[in-house]
Amino acid sequence: MIFVYILLAFIALLIIIATVAPKKYHLERTIIINKPISEIFTYLKSVKNQDNWSPWKKKDPEMKQEFFGEDGTVGFISRWEGNKEVGIGEQEIKAIVENKQIDTELRFIKPWKSVSDAFLKVKELNSNSTEVIWGFSGVNKVPMNIMMLFFNMDTSVGTDFNEGLESLKQVLESK
Repeated sequence: MIFVYILLAFIALLIIIATVAPKKYHLERTIIINKPISEIFTYLKSVKNQDNWSPWKKKDPEMKQEFFGEDGTVGFISRWEGNKEVGIGEQEIKAIVENKQIDTELRFIKPWKSVSDAFLKVKELNSNSTEVIWGFSGVNKVPMNIMMLFFNMDTSVGTDFNEGLESLKQVLESK
């Protein structure tokens, strides 16, 4: 009977933790690039250009990729299958607001299934200086939200975003 009480207490604890654990996430990072907004936006619209600055491409330069549709337009899909660090998933362009924002949907398959809304925003600071904001957000379903209590997304993914933005800056400013 003690085993049943312990099991029930454990289940109750899991339910309580699942109820209070964060269910939503949002992360973004920013950088200033010394190039005109139109040049930066045109470059960012092409998902294939991410191979030049993405931190995940650096983690697996040999990842398999497939592309569907016309790059730089709504509906374009980039699929990848990489090593353990990169996983398997796809990215689809969902909306483009010229010289403002590119919205994509990230669909991760491995190491775990999830869907996130990602974006790249640009803001003109002056004729030769542009702020780029890279971010994503989503919902953690139960029990994934419990596991996220032990994973610091801001540190882990935020570090990758910072690295990617620094690479983007280097690529664009060297042109």
